[in-house]
Amino acid sequence: MEFKPKWIAWEITRRCNLRCVHCRSSSEMEIKGHPDFSTGEAFGILDNISGYAKPVVVLSGGEPLIRTDVFDIARYGAGKGLRMCLATNGTLVTDEICGRIKDSGIKIVSLSLDGSTELVHDDFRNEKGAFSGTVNAARLFKEHGIEFIINSSFTKRNQEEIPKVYRLAKELGATAWYMFMIVPTGRGEEIMNELISKEDYEDILEWHYRMEKDEPDMLVRPTCAPHYYRVVLQKAKEEKSKFERRTLKFSTGGSKGCIAGQLICLINVDGDVFPCSYFPKSAGNVRRQSFKEIWEDSELFRDLRDFKKYKGKCGSCEYINVCGGCRARAYSVYGDYLDEEPFCSYMPAKMTKKIVK
Repeated sequence: MEFKPKWIAWEITRRCNLRCVHCRSSSEMEIKGHPDFSTGEAFGILDNISGYAKPVVVLSGGEPLIRTDVFDIARYGAGKGLRMCLATNGTLVTDEICGRIKDSGIKIVSLSLDGSTELVHDDFRNEKGAFSGTVNAARLFKEHGIEFIINSSFTKRNQEEIPKVYRLAKELGATAWYMFMIVPTGRGEEIMNELISKEDYEDILEWHYRMEKDEPDMLVRPTCAPHYYRVVLQKAKEEKSKFERRTLKFSTGGSKGCIAGQLICLINVDGDVFPCSYFPKSAGNVRRQSFKEIWEDSELFRDLRDFKKYKGKCGSCEYINVCGGCRARAYSVYGDYLDEEPFCSYMPAKMTKKIVK
């Protein structure tokens, strides 16, 4: 596997007009100690990245539309040959914003939708009116010809909504739907007891496999659910069939489960570089080092790319190369990012043989 940066999430602000229960950065409107960097510094970071690689760069937050210079940043990145994208909760989207999105060179936008009704979504987002804001944003994107993805996060409180949210994403005209299985970081640590059980997790991934196979008219991806790739191989083997999957040119480019620090990373508002959006351990800082140096030489990234170092069931699993287990979830639950995926119920063949003996 070639370890080149394909996709970078960039937290350009930690400020947000919502206060979602699962927020990895514990964002809210006034954040102390994590100020926004200047437009000039933003341009410097884009120079740093583009001098080394040409990944997808997702302007994220917090809520990136709070920054008045978000479109200047996007336009500068596009001019450097980077594929610029935007991640928003949708509540601040207007006709004017849509025009500026198109003019800035942003290629695709992701929207957040965590329930099929106002009751469920607004509860998850801790803000009345959040659902109507997201639905309205989707309508505006369609009217203005802006391609968009819908990201949906799930815990026990909304897991029964999964098929309904998928159907709503299709109705709204999304190019793709990404089903996120919560990693408890940031504010998400407060809902650790709401994480979907191992057993339900497996059932949900099997549902996703059937849905993706039988209704291939929209690109879909389980995210932060690396053992889905094991499920796909198992099912394809059982059915003696090859499973063809659609791709999206603005995706992470992954052909396996966990690709944290392998194909993707996050740069936070302080300049720290993390393996992914849910992995709160820094590999370096772009204010003190080049992005190339961090990507190629950090001990953390090197560890994540060395599958022989993985422990527990993951270290013994025959699906290590296609799954890898969620490194962020292992770090969150066990404090060791090389430990086994805590929410996988599969027992590796190697370990099963030992038990039988």
